[in-house]
Amino acid sequence: MPYEAQMVNLKLKSLVKVPELQLRKPKKDSTLVKKDSTQTVTGDTSRKKKPTPKFNPITSTDYVYWKLANSYRLNADYKNAAKTYKTCVERNAYPDARYYYGLSLMALKKYNEALVEFDEYVTHSPENDSLMRVAEKKESSCYFALDTMTNVKREVIVRMFDTLIFNKGTANFAPQYYLSPNKIIFTSARRNGVVNDPEKQDSKYLCDLYYTECLDSVWQRPVNFGRPVNSVLHEGAGYITPDEVMLFTRWSEVNRDEVFIFMAKMTDGKFFEAFKLGENVNLPGKKSMHPYVNFNGTRLYYSSNRPGGFGGFDLWECIIDEEGQIGPPKNLGRNINTAGDEMSPFYHGVSNTLYFASNGLPGMGGLDIFKASFNVDDSVYTFPKNMGGPFNSSKDDAYFIMERTQQRGFFSSDREPCEGGHCYDIYEFQNAPIFFDISGYVFDAVTNDPIPGALVTISDVHGDDEPLYIVTDEKGYYFTSLKADREFFLKAQKTKYLADKGSRITKGLTETTHLEWDAFLSKIPDGEVEIEGIEYDFDKATLRPKSKENLDKIVDLLNLNDNLSVAINAHTDARGNDAYNERLSQARAQSCVDYLISKGIKKDRLIAKGWGEKQPIIPESEINKMVPKSPEFEAAHQKNRRTAFKVIGESSLKIINKTN
Repeated sequence: MPYEAQMVNLKLKSLVKVPELQLRKPKKDSTLVKKDSTQTVTGDTSRKKKPTPKFNPITSTDYVYWKLANSYRLNADYKNAAKTYKTCVERNAYPDARYYYGLSLMALKKYNEALVEFDEYVTHSPENDSLMRVAEKKESSCYFALDTMTNVKREVIVRMFDTLIFNKGTANFAPQYYLSPNKIIFTSARRNGVVNDPEKQDSKYLCDLYYTECLDSVWQRPVNFGRPVNSVLHEGAGYITPDEVMLFTRWSEVNRDEVFIFMAKMTDGKFFEAFKLGENVNLPGKKSMHPYVNFNGTRLYYSSNRPGGFGGFDLWECIIDEEGQIGPPKNLGRNINTAGDEMSPFYHGVSNTLYFASNGLPGMGGLDIFKASFNVDDSVYTFPKNMGGPFNSSKDDAYFIMERTQQRGFFSSDREPCEGGHCYDIYEFQNAPIFFDISGYVFDAVTNDPIPGALVTISDVHGDDEPLYIVTDEKGYYFTSLKADREFFLKAQKTKYLADKGSRITKGLTETTHLEWDAFLSKIPDGEVEIEGIEYDFDKATLRPKSKENLDKIVDLLNLNDNLSVAINAHTDARGNDAYNERLSQARAQSCVDYLISKGIKKDRLIAKGWGEKQPIIPESEINKMVPKSPEFEAAHQKNRRTAFKVIGESSLKIINKTN
């Protein structure tokens, strides 16, 4: 079969001398799962281990059935593979026949039957059998597939049936956008490809890079890039950067175990000679493939079985500097990579989401397409989520790409048989419209009673859209739809209450999502509220740095409650004469007001009032009963020396329209 994305981390002894067939599926001595891998999905520890059954001596007939079953499986003829493996199980000569029988049943979507075989294999296999742990993971995959089949998603998938365009020949896969959503490059093995000697080479079994363009809603006949991009070797999985640089995969001419990523620079649609990237990407004797560069050209993603990974093929990234130099590789880590194979990375920049294919995570069978969100602040990927059906099937599904708007895209799958067996076709998908909305309740923070008639304001933090204003109903409930790719600031207000705030985002969400936010409002206090931590220099009205930090909280309060006016009250203790204390307190109150004004609070919302010693919390008569200069005595005076605010005015709630 042509070069395609069927890879496993095995060292198989060849059944026949065809290198492509040595890349398919594990035998019992597979290193597919490492003993110390945290990605391993453990089985049901409550199951009792049954005695390892006795197997019959291997006869020549057993040997033929076993080899025949493996041949069917490695050629993706799962119907005949299942039938033949069943015979092997019944003849009871090869211990691992039951595992591969279950694997073949999975590929045929017979998940319940596969579960029986995997369970039987797990409960009878040796404790140290690594393939037993793989079988446990396959059980998880069967349960996932059964659940997915009963919960059909809303995406619509359309196969590109036009055999003159995408799905002509023996393999078509790895679509990528060619600087525009209406132009793509892809890999295909078809007639009239690049060969040296047509009599000795059949391009039907050699992969080349092609491109096609959609004009007037019709995809045009594909064009072979020709030399120097394509050669007499396999080329595939190409990507063209906005700087017109093509990165693509090419098999080694010397060593079948080597696959490298090449680069070819382009000018006016014509390419210079391609050259192999350095050892930050390619290593002798290893495979590096499926390059993808993010939109701003700062990161190269690719798949490789280079040392330092978690087993099989892992996803790696390299930083690209301003001069275009590719830095050292970094493994994307355990959240993405497993002991199986990860491949065909695609990073959707708008949603900060990595899409890739894996056979090391629970799936529906073969390679499945997964997505993982990237937290830009923490530089961490979330645990991958299986895309489920209809993107994934019981066969191999990979090479997912999607437009920036998240409405349509392409992927590759071998779910349908093709000429000569199973091979990739390119599928186009169109998402059902993605919707976002938010709802919630506004409550009294003390009584938890709902507050009807409260105003909920939802603002785009970047100011690109007009704010949304919703008034809660008689149950304190609100609801509204939201735009995609936004970050929102939420505020709930009601007269005689202090406002509450929150935030929600739709940016990065790739599925219809219902958001929720409840607000809890506290009633405006009748009296004054002390502003803790306000300190001044001795005998002065100068604010200390710590005082400014605490006044910033009042700035936030007044910005949130933009309908309130407040008085800043300053008080002294009774020591010193009345006139002096009043002047000092007035100056201190004014210092606070001046600071608030400097932070953008309007002057007409603020009043500075110095009360001197007129409004003590602890009367002087009580203080005089205390031991002079004792801790209790000093604490009482300190309590009277305070700065506070009091709400003195409340205007109607504001609905701001930018056009007014």
